[in-house]
Amino acid sequence: MKQMPAAKFKEQCLALIDQVDRDGIVITKRGKPVAKLVPLSADSASLIGSLKGKIKIKGDILSTGTRWNAER
Repeated sequence: MKQMPAAKFKEQCLALIDQVDRDGIVITKRGKPVAKLVPLSADSASLIGSLKGKIKIKGDILSTGTRWNAER
């Protein structure tokens, strides 16, 4: 995976957008990763709703199961 400093990314941003591959580009600041540029996949749109009818929810998904009193 390719890495580059944020300053260099800023200079070459438009060209890099056209050249980015599946692995992406990790953008660093002071040697630490802060972001990753990856191409947008058309396949991700097909994930929306793909699990409909395949998942069953047990219990109350909005509760932790712990009772508490806010007055105390």
